[in-house]
Amino acid sequence: MLKDKKIAVIGAGKLGEAILGGLFDAGAVRPANVIATAAHQERLNVLAERFGVETTLANAQAVSESDVVLLSTKPQTIPEVVDEIAEVLDPSKLVITAAASVSTGFIEERLGKPVPVLRAMPNTPSLIKVGMTGIAAGTHAGPEHVATTRAIFEAVGRVVAVDEKHMDAITGLSASGPAYLYIVIESLAEAGVKVGLPRDVATELAAQTCLGAGAMVIETGEHPARLKDTVTTPAGCTIDGILELEDGGLRVTLIKAVVKAAARAHELLEA
Repeated sequence: MLKDKKIAVIGAGKLGEAILGGLFDAGAVRPANVIATAAHQERLNVLAERFGVETTLANAQAVSESDVVLLSTKPQTIPEVVDEIAEVLDPSKLVITAAASVSTGFIEERLGKPVPVLRAMPNTPSLIKVGMTGIAAGTHAGPEHVATTRAIFEAVGRVVAVDEKHMDAITGLSASGPAYLYIVIESLAEAGVKVGLPRDVATELAAQTCLGAGAMVIETGEHPARLKDTVTTPAGCTIDGILELEDGGLRVTLIKAVVKAAARAHELLEA
């Protein structure tokens, strides 16, 4: 699906680099079919050396030569970038925005012409190809554009397609979620140290336990509460630990964290 398409990665920072690495490792695209831009030549040199891709400081040039345009800049720079590339965009090109809070409607209105736009929200585990990305189609995007976008982000993890009204929620949950879980892992590791484990052993135990628990949910398709119950034996030690978590408000605190982050995601473009 992607092999014959020329892809422009606009603002190729860590996210753009991760996506390129995933695409190349999967054999989904050839370096000759990719052109990347960045604000500084030093960054472009890194990308050219690692991947052998064409690079340029000129966003409009990259877009004019491409079929798919991936915007991976910060939300606050999107208006400027869209204005810069608008003249060389037409309905034959697909625009994908991976900037938090930037809606397809915002870009469509800014362009003022029927260019297909999709919105994507990946997370940082995409850097090691176990990412989670939500995608949503704009007004002028068809099934083929959704399929192309899905193929790009499946190279770095899993993908769900949703109505755009859910994208801020995805930002608050899966895009911000790794930070919440790093705190959980850190806390579990500290607890391991408290009960006598070496720190490196405690950290590995905590991290692999979180990884395994997530995999169990994905692979079995079971509700997390049901999986929790399989670990929680009558009069065992796990139920005592769960009671402490409930008493400390872990469940409610995590819910409130996602709600707060989702609300903030809606505001980033104006920040």
